[in-house]
Order: sequence, then C-alpha cells, then structure tokens
Amino acid sequence: MSPAPPLSPPAPVVVCAISPRPLGVPHDLLGRLGLSGGRVSLVSSPPDEDGPAWSVLRVAGPASGEGGVGDAQAMRARMREAVPGADVIVVPAELVAAPPGLVVTDVDATLVTSEVIEELAALAGTLEEVARITAEAMDGRIDFAESLRRRVATLAGLPVSVFARVLESLAPTPGAAALVSSVRRAGGVVGAVSGGFEEVVGPLAVRLGIDHETANRLEVSGGALTGRVAGEVVTAEVKVRELRRWAALHDVPLERAVSIGDGANDVPMLRAAGLGIAFCAKPSVRARIADAVSLRSLAPLVEVLGLGRPALTP
Repeated sequence: MSPAPPLSPPAPVVVCAISPRPLGVPHDLLGRLGLSGGRVSLVSSPPDEDGPAWSVLRVAGPASGEGGVGDAQAMRARMREAVPGADVIVVPAELVAAPPGLVVTDVDATLVTSEVIEELAALAGTLEEVARITAEAMDGRIDFAESLRRRVATLAGLPVSVFARVLESLAPTPGAAALVSSVRRAGGVVGAVSGGFEEVVGPLAVRLGIDHETANRLEVSGGALTGRVAGEVVTAEVKVRELRRWAALHDVPLERAVSIGDGANDVPMLRAAGLGIAFCAKPSVRARIADAVSLRSLAPLVEVLGLGRPALTP
C-alpha cells in the first residue's frame, strides 16, 4: 500500500473587525475563531483633520478547519459574536500570503466624499431631481445607463468651466491617499473606475497617484455641455471589464485583486475580485456583499490588507 500523501498545511486566514470606537481583545478570541497559533493586532487612530477615529482588530493564523470554522461565513459570524457592533472583513488566503497586486475603486461616494454629478447639478439648479435619480440608480431600482442619461440631460447648457470649480471643492475620502500610496509602496497598482466623468476623474487620479482610470465623457459644443454622454457609458459590465483588463495588463491573478465600491453597479466588480469590499454601501448592496465597512474612511483598509506587514506564508 502506497503511503498517504502528506496533508497540506492549513491555509492562512485573516479576519478583521473595524469600528469607529475603541476595541478590546476578548481573551478567548483565537479559540472562538478556530485559529491555531494566530497573531492578534489592534491598531487605532484618533480623530483628526484627515478623518474620523477608527480601530482595527486583526487576527491572522492558520485555520484549523474543524467544524467549518475555516469557512469565511462562519468566521464572520464568530467575529461579530466576539466583537458586537463591528464591521467584519475576512481576507482570503491569496491576499494574506501576498499584498494585493491590484486595487480598483469606485470614485463617487467611495474615493471622494460626494457624487460629482450632484455637484454639477447644484450649479445647474437641478440638484433635487438628480439626487432622486442617483439614489434610485445606486440602490439598483433603475438601470444605471438610463439613469445617467436622464441626469446628464439636466446639465445641458453648463459651461465647461464648471469642472474647475468642482475639482477645487472635491474632497477625497479620508484615507484615500494613504490607501493608494500603501498599495503602490507594496508593489501593487491602483485603478479608479467611475460612472462619473473623465473631466473630473482624470485630474483626481493624477492628484492621488492612481495608475489607471476609466470614466464617462460628457459631450461639449461651443464651450458648454450638450446634456449628452459622449461614447460608451461606464456600466457595471464595463467596471468588471476594466478590473479584468488591468489585472491582465499587470499579470495579477484576480484572486490577488481587491475592489471597493458603494452602489448597485459596483456589485459585479466586487464579486469578480478576490476580495470585494462594500464601502458605506446602500442596504441593497450590503445584502449582497458580505465584506463591508460602514465607517467613512479608507484608512482602516491599509491595516485590513496588511500593507507594510510581513506576508503570512501558508
């Protein structure tokens, strides 16, 4: 009888709790999570001019696999039980063993704090109408491409000079610059894909040091917006396509890609990456994406992804 093949070592697991409040470490946390020989770290940041306070409790170790405790869904449930009220993210093994090779983020209400089309609509005097359509689209109640065309139609006649005003007032989400620089410092690349507008996303990407960006373009005639989109509309399908294209361009397996977004049109992109994070997302998105953050700061994700930490080798 030939000898049985050696058992593979347990896959590395990282499970994180994220909270705007200080977190404690339950004394039996490793046992409750079913991790043997794990490492526990607790990192907190006080509120400052760059963003709100946050705490990340990060547990890393090989899953024992007994009773299904190595299953991501079970791990989330156990962490929520151990740390009530916290958001929970389970980082898959491929992103524990090595840092993300690609991070792709939505822009409006994710990379920046506002919806750019609403900033433009405020200047056009159509904010109430546009905000209503935006809410319906982000919640998945109406088709995104159709909603975009309806909203852009209300901007007809705005001079192109409004883009400079919007760019000047645009505020990146707290932690955005830290996340981008941390990914790039660890050897990864960052992409921004947006249902917003190239006229704003392009300069923003340059400002933040983002490697790739894709966004809609607005048709212009005589120095003013015509109320129409020029070329292809950036839909949910386009977001997935760009995620895959950038991953292939940099020879990054999708298992080592991270995507971040808040709206219904981000869900396919969140599901296509090795780790998809719903960021301050609409309820309909939270219902479909298990890993989520409700704190309006991207800074905790630097800790969640272990950027700057030694890799945990399986």
